[in-house]
Amino acid sequence: MRSPGVDLVRHPAGATDLVLLAHGGQEHSHADPHLWRPALLRMWPFASVASSAAPDAGVGLLRYRFRGWNDGGDAAVDLRTVLDELPPVISKVFLIGHSMGGRAVVAAGDHPRVGGVLALAPWLPAGEPLVALRAPVTFVHGTDDTITDPAGTTAYARRLRAAGVAVTTYSLAGEGHAMLRRPKDWDRLVADFVRQTPGGGGSEQLPEVGAQVASAIGGIALARLRLPVKERFRVAG
Repeated sequence: MRSPGVDLVRHPAGATDLVLLAHGGQEHSHADPHLWRPALLRMWPFASVASSAAPDAGVGLLRYRFRGWNDGGDAAVDLRTVLDELPPVISKVFLIGHSMGGRAVVAAGDHPRVGGVLALAPWLPAGEPLVALRAPVTFVHGTDDTITDPAGTTAYARRLRAAGVAVTTYSLAGEGHAMLRRPKDWDRLVADFVRQTPGGGGSEQLPEVGAQVASAIGGIALARLRLPVKERFRVAG
């Protein structure tokens, strides 16, 4: 039986903070979410950005048991299990999730170790339970996303604000679900989050720019090649 864990790409001695990236997946699948899945590969540039923006923090990629969310919310269950079992030296975790991973970081965002939540094009369907988030949360969604609904993100952000949570939202004009058209904007927003740059607490739309797909794909390849996995943390099964 597979167990959840973290692939650490940066692990400074004595680090007390961890930036943890949660990739996307599928609604239903018990297949192995292997290392070369496009959804996981897309997170590697963000691992590189986080390593530069927070050099004293650890940086890792969440490894799920299964590729899908499934009926029990497996991705969120795995994330919460990892947060429970991290070494005691890690006192604060900053969560960054895309798509299904965005849903997972929101669902686990009330964990006492979480210091902030950044959800990128999150999958937040109608009726998603409202989580009592302790830390500020930032949502980023492209206007041309046809996989996860930007309106769902807006609605969930509105509910959080009504509950008193500090929420910042960014709308990226012309961007789709894979985050390939505007890599510089995604990287900048990840860097600001990791540096704990305070969000404005409101909603901002970033105007459309020329597509930068080739640059995005090149960045994924370079980050994957340059950032070796230094250590694997696995939860005991």
